[in-house]
Amino acid sequence: MQLAEWEPVYEAILREFGFGRSADERARDILAEYATPFSFDRFAELSGATVAIAGGGPSMEHETAVAETAEVVVAASVAADLLLEVGIDIDLMVTDLDKNVETAIDLSHAGVPVAVHAHGDNIPALREYLPEFEQGQVLATTQAAPSESVYNFGGFTDGDRAAFLADEFGAGELRFPGWDLDDEDVAPMKRQKLDWAERLLYWLEHRRGEEFDILDGRRERIDTTDLPL
Repeated sequence: MQLAEWEPVYEAILREFGFGRSADERARDILAEYATPFSFDRFAELSGATVAIAGGGPSMEHETAVAETAEVVVAASVAADLLLEVGIDIDLMVTDLDKNVETAIDLSHAGVPVAVHAHGDNIPALREYLPEFEQGQVLATTQAAPSESVYNFGGFTDGDRAAFLADEFGAGELRFPGWDLDDEDVAPMKRQKLDWAERLLYWLEHRRGEEFDILDGRRERIDTTDLPL
């Protein structure tokens, strides 16, 4: 993902949510204090692979087989716990440290890379938890302009960031267990974020020339106003 391509989408997200770019940049710079250069050689297994982008929705417990039969598993936030509980290994965890931080820390010490994301609302969590990670396993990410050792692969929520990251490293097919885009038991802010996740996945479809099952029956009603299609 080139920054010039991501920037207009990022600006639309900032406008809609009322977020400040400067807060994201401050969080990025704090993350950079702990970040070390990340070796992407370990992501060679993503190239051409069937990759499960596991979400933390209620449906995850019924869709673990989708992850189990994938060649690579990328878990967003609490999806990691659900998969580990049933004995499914995780190849990468994506988190902004708002939930199950201990799982992320434990995975890093077990040799599993963890993509830790910085944004304006999680600065205290970055300061508190980053020293506990195995630093060589931390892939530092931002939604603002990248800096040395802090990367931007696109995406906004943990789930769609996971999908954009897998795409960046050449994933062959993306599958989406545990995604509940119509979950009615979420707060208004979460509802708004799920709407953006849906829009970003639609953009990613177009970039990849692939159709994701998770969007079947939904495409016609997706707001594409701010997407560079």
